[in-house]
Amino acid sequence: MLNQNYPNPFNPETTISFNMPAGADSKLDVYNVRGQKVKTLLDGHAQYGMDTVVWNGDDDKGNKVSGGIYFYRLTNEFGSQTRKMVLMK
Repeated sequence: MLNQNYPNPFNPETTISFNMPAGADSKLDVYNVRGQKVKTLLDGHAQYGMDTVVWNGDDDKGNKVSGGIYFYRLTNEFGSQTRKMVLMK
């Protein structure tokens, strides 16, 4: 289960938490409103239980992204969930 990020809106960083029913290879990506991948926050094995990841508003190259609406998606063998967040500048 993918939880709502906190705080939301955020600046300069936000925490994303999720609860895994069992350990599984998982991917957590951030996308802009155009559907372009901005940042991969997790790409590997996620353990059973609650886990958190912090996003500091940068892209995969380390550049700060502009303020606006972003989506984060957790994908694994159990399915895929997406939530919305707002970066305030």
